[in-house]
Order: sequence, then structure tokens, then C-alpha cells
Amino acid sequence: MKHFSRIFAAAAVSLATAIPAYAETTLTVHYPMPGFFKNVMDTISKKFMEENPDIKIQFASPSATYEEGIQTILRQAGTDEMPDITFIGLNRLRMLNERDVAVDLGPLVKKEGNMAELGFSDTILKLAQVNGKQVGLAFATSNPIMYYNADLVKAAGGDPDNPPKTWDEVIALGGKIKALGNGVDGIDFRWQGDDWMFSALLFGAGGKMLNEDESKVAFNGPEGEKAVEILERMVKEGGMPVFTKPAGEQAFAAGKVGFEFQTTGALVNTIKNVGDKFTLRTAKIPLIDPVNGRLPTGGNAVVILTKDTAKQEAAWKFAKFAAGPYGASVVVPGTGYVPNNELAAKSSDYLGDFYKKNPLFQAGLSQMPLMVPWYAFPGTNGVKVTQTIVDNLSRIVDQSASPKEALTDAASDVEGMLPTQ
Repeated sequence: MKHFSRIFAAAAVSLATAIPAYAETTLTVHYPMPGFFKNVMDTISKKFMEENPDIKIQFASPSATYEEGIQTILRQAGTDEMPDITFIGLNRLRMLNERDVAVDLGPLVKKEGNMAELGFSDTILKLAQVNGKQVGLAFATSNPIMYYNADLVKAAGGDPDNPPKTWDEVIALGGKIKALGNGVDGIDFRWQGDDWMFSALLFGAGGKMLNEDESKVAFNGPEGEKAVEILERMVKEGGMPVFTKPAGEQAFAAGKVGFEFQTTGALVNTIKNVGDKFTLRTAKIPLIDPVNGRLPTGGNAVVILTKDTAKQEAAWKFAKFAAGPYGASVVVPGTGYVPNNELAAKSSDYLGDFYKKNPLFQAGLSQMPLMVPWYAFPGTNGVKVTQTIVDNLSRIVDQSASPKEALTDAASDVEGMLPTQ
């Protein structure tokens, strides 16, 4: 027996030296808004680990919103709690860059060679750049669209096959839907949480947040005045109540609201929540200025945080995979976001036939030529600036301040938060 034991032991040693040790790299990944992204992240990470068995993905506790996400990362920066990878709202990449928290992906992009072959055009790469620096790779991109209850539109005398194309038409029809009674409201406009939907009105009027050198507020100009006037008219004429975000979503899904304006990223959840309670339709969001109007690009980018060289190599593989054609082919049908990868959008292997078969998704896709970056305020007060804007929008919606008064107060407060030149 001892003789055979020695033979087996020698064979085991020989086998161990012949086969290299299995080295596994574990990456901790943080992401926001699990209601939108949990299933998407689980699917992408599972497929990635199948194709890269030497890399394990584990998730940190997700953040409820983009705002909470950036604050969590900034608190954890430089500590053992900081994840290796995070997904950050596109308007908060500037904050990460100013604090030098994110890894510069420029050298990795350059080393990769032709990123366009992977579906990353220069336009797509620029979505996650700050002053020319590649801070991340755009992962989920969205624009605001119109959701509408075709049954209520028809009951109020509208044509579900020809939805409103101007804010005047939306507000007029919203008022008629409100007049139907039975606890029905006309409009839910998602102004809460951040400045994105205000940007949809402001940019849609051809306006900007700050002036060219970012020294002064510009959102209180004529374009901003038109934007907040539309918001007030939604309340006074269009039948929009003071909804919280969850209450608005629930009311629309229950068939109690005619029009809902929010991110196309909520489409899949909305389809599920509506079920067969009414006929759901989607359409382009109106622009105050149809010629010069633009729309903010919502969504997030995958960002590498780890300074460990070995982990950076693994993290780059995951970032390319998540933001690449496979990731996009999961994100779009799993959420409603528009494709941030050209290969995914064009190839029949991914999303080439998807939009023909799923017309509700076409509104967001058709607005992609209008998309401009979600504005990122300079300096350390970005989150406070956003909250200041939201707080003043709230005053318009609850009618405790006039649009002009709220806009003036917001501009005054925000100007005091900007970095001194």
C-alpha cells in the first residue's frame, strides 16, 4: 500500500506542476436603481463569468438613485469599502473626475485599438468623457418620452393613433381627460428626484443650464421661463396633481392618468405594471422649440475605480462586455433604454429586428438624434444644485410660488453654489 501511495503522491505532484494554478480575480461591482437594473446586472454578470471563468463578479449593495450612488462612492473613495467598478449617472462623471476617483480609461481605449469594431463610435465614447478624458463607458442611455393611456385619450375625444405633438395639445387634452372625472388625472410629469426632466423642458426650448464659461446661471433666461410656464400650465390647465414619484407611477399603471412623461428606461416596468388594464402607447416628447430643441441623455456609465493593476485588467474586460453589444442587447429589452452600442443596434445577432417587433420601444430610438449630454454642474456642490432646482420646481407644482419667482430663487441660490472663477 505504501508503494502505491508513493506512486499516487508522485503523480499528483507531477500533475500539479504540469497544470498552472487556477487564479481567480474577484471584482466588486456597485450599481444604482435595482428596480431597473437588478435583472439586467444578474444576466450580464452570469454570461460574463461563463465566458471568463477566471473572473468572479460580486455585487455591493445597490443605491436607490443616481444621487445616492455618487454620494456612496465619494464617501467610500480610498477606503476598503470602495468597489472595483461602479455605474454612475452620466451627469455625475464630472464629480468623480474632479476628485480623481475614477481610472482614466484613455490608455486602455488606445491599447484596445479600433473601438468602433466593438460598436463604440467616437460619439458613443464622448458620452462618458469629461473634458476629453475617458472617465467611463456609456452603459445605459435614455431620453424622455411620452407614455399615454390610449383608452383615456379616446374617451376624452383624442385620437390614440395621432397623439399630441406640442405642449399646447398635451395640456389641452390632459385637461379634457381630467374632466372625465372618476378620480382620473390628466398628466404626470416626472419632475422629482433630479434636474433631468427640467432639462427636457429647458433643452427642448433651446436653453442651457449655465453660460459658456460656466460662471453664471443661464437657465433663468427666456428658455427657462418658457419651461417653467409649461410646468405650471400642466398643473393649472392639464390636470397634473402633486404626485410623488411612486404615486405617479402607480396611478398611471392603474389607468388613472392620461399622460406620463419620464425616461424610456422605465418602459419595461411600465409594460409589466400596466398589464392588460388599458392600451399603452408611447410617442415622442414635445419640444418647446421644434427647431433648436434638444433632449438630455439620461443613464449611466461603467467606471473603473480599482487601482490594482491585475484587477484593472479584469475590470476593463467587464466594462467592455457590459457596455458592449451583448450588454446592450440585455439592457434595451430588459429596461427600455436606447442602445448605446452601434453594433448592438444594427446587428440581427443583437437588436436588429427588436424594434420592428416591439413598437413601444421606437419612441426613444427615434429621438436619439436629439440627444445631448445631461449637464454636469462644476464644483463640489453638484448634488446640492440639483436639489435646489427640484425644491423650486416643487413650489411651482404645489402652487406656492409663481414660475418666475421659483426660477429667480433657484437661479440666485445656484449661482451662489458655483465655483469662484
